[in-house]
Amino acid sequence: MSFTVPRNAPSFNNPQRVVEDHIWGSTAVARGPNSKNGSGGGILGTGLFENRNALPMYKDKPYAYPPSHRRRPLWRRKRTFGFGLIVISLLYYFGAFQKHHETATSSWGWLTSSSESGKSKDWLHRRQRVVEAFELSFDAYSRYAWGYDEFHPMSKKGRQMTPKGMGWIIVDSLDTMILMNLTSRVTHAREWISNSLTYDQSQDVSTFETTIRMLGGLLSAHYLSNEYPTLAPLSDDDEGAPGEDLYLEKARDLADRLVVAFDSPSGVPYASVNIGEYKALPAHDAGGASSTAEATTLQLEFKYLAKLTGEKDFWNKAEKVMEVVDNNAPKGGLVPIYINPKTGEFHGSNIRLGSRGDSYYEYLIKQYLQTNKQESLYLEMWDETLQGVRDHLVTYTEPSKFTIIGERQSGLDNLLTPKMDHLVCFMPGTIALAVTGGLTEAEAKKRGPWTKKNEADMQLARELMHTCWGMYKYMATGLAAEITYFNIADPPLPESAPHQAPADFDPDPEAEWRKDFDVHAADVHNLQRPETVESLFYMWRITGEVKYREWGWEMFKSFMNYTAVPDGGGFTSLSDANKIPPVTRDNMESFWLAETLKYFYLLFSPNDLLPLDKIVLNTEAHPFPRFDMGPILSTGWQRKPKTVDTTAA
Repeated sequence: MSFTVPRNAPSFNNPQRVVEDHIWGSTAVARGPNSKNGSGGGILGTGLFENRNALPMYKDKPYAYPPSHRRRPLWRRKRTFGFGLIVISLLYYFGAFQKHHETATSSWGWLTSSSESGKSKDWLHRRQRVVEAFELSFDAYSRYAWGYDEFHPMSKKGRQMTPKGMGWIIVDSLDTMILMNLTSRVTHAREWISNSLTYDQSQDVSTFETTIRMLGGLLSAHYLSNEYPTLAPLSDDDEGAPGEDLYLEKARDLADRLVVAFDSPSGVPYASVNIGEYKALPAHDAGGASSTAEATTLQLEFKYLAKLTGEKDFWNKAEKVMEVVDNNAPKGGLVPIYINPKTGEFHGSNIRLGSRGDSYYEYLIKQYLQTNKQESLYLEMWDETLQGVRDHLVTYTEPSKFTIIGERQSGLDNLLTPKMDHLVCFMPGTIALAVTGGLTEAEAKKRGPWTKKNEADMQLARELMHTCWGMYKYMATGLAAEITYFNIADPPLPESAPHQAPADFDPDPEAEWRKDFDVHAADVHNLQRPETVESLFYMWRITGEVKYREWGWEMFKSFMNYTAVPDGGGFTSLSDANKIPPVTRDNMESFWLAETLKYFYLLFSPNDLLPLDKIVLNTEAHPFPRFDMGPILSTGWQRKPKTVDTTAA
């Protein structure tokens, strides 16, 4: 578990960074108006705690918020005037205040200079633009909503999800700050975690969301601060010093509360937990069933915690879920999106790789990689799943033959719905990761064996990546819709059908390729989601094809142009990304900081920063090390023999 520091880590001594960190860390801007108790200028949402059924946001279904008319005190406005000038200058630099009829590309004309053309592009320079975007977002949160779980950048408000807050944004973004070497911000966050974060509060929270964001965020901060001590170094991180194990101590406390979710008759975790009462609760819909993705996207976190603490119970309970799911003998390895904690049986027959199904598949291959490829049964399950995706869900659009993954909403024997959530765009990168194990494609071929299946899987990854990029190119702002539908043949073409999509996306509004895409009015919102840039990051690292970096840069420019908030508000999600100017949503999800900007940062970084053959990233982009199981931890179950599926298309 000991790795060398990357050769190309962020600059520790950049004069601009030093000055900025000093100013930021020593002013009230950093601490907010209520620094004594660690809470910021946000307000508590009214009526939240009267409804004890209200849970933290499910990653697929964020809340909508009313506009605000709150004004800051005059002294506060004056105090931040200088900082506001910096913000405005950066936004102008990024083209955010250009006339909205201009496209994102045209508002970035300065990028066509010789220093940004051809092979001379400075990717570290582009990476620094990502750091600046993160700083704008996080500093806006710090000024207006410090210590609050939610941030609404346009109305400049915060809101809690629990009586005392969960650190939803602070903890989720912590490892991004560490990777970016933002020392003063990490210090501020760590101070809040040490002095203000408590889980001793009676509140129902989502088992899944709290695990991937909060537990995952604390564990990754522990990992990075120990394995990369020169990234955002802190004085109390020295061995034996007070607070050395702060992140791990908080993670253990939280995990002790969350682990009660697994105490169901089947071992499948309940959807939520009252963290103060150590009490598990079933979901409030779907007959109490848990989302399959929720139940099976806890394993990386609890297994890593078991490795760190030696507490095998964390491992056993997380692992048991996989056995229960697999004992249902899912056809083609494809699982319905609900599972009953009482019986351990699937609930309903809706099969999709979008919401409530997605990360089950992601964690199959990542569990295999996490334990240094020692648990071959998870590789077997992944291989079955990918074949099932080919047999039942992959088809091609009309007339241009883009490759898509559809849904079987009434089971595998019924109609294919040509619908892709943006969430499905995790698949290209995950497929590529599974093929090479994190090595580059060239290195994997050199080490061998390189099979026809490997080649076919990489081709599928490339084709799906192209389709996901098309989901961005289709929209007026260059930012993808939450859901995209496609035109397909009737009956749908099988995965084996000949197909060849156009290599480029003609910008002509009447271009032929646009006939393949269909975005419904209810799905035009963009929530700053990370899945496409996540896959671009994996595809760049694994294939070395620079186009994936270029696509990411174009995507980043669109975010800067169309989601920037005036008056130092950072960036916001959109209610309509297919209009210019776009309709804003007044909400910044924590995954904007934890995932989207982190993946942009890694996409533009040298490959030795978080090498993919040494780490795994959880579904919230929190990095964990790969490790050997050792004498205490082991795979405690075996797969039952499966009947051969003879009905594959």
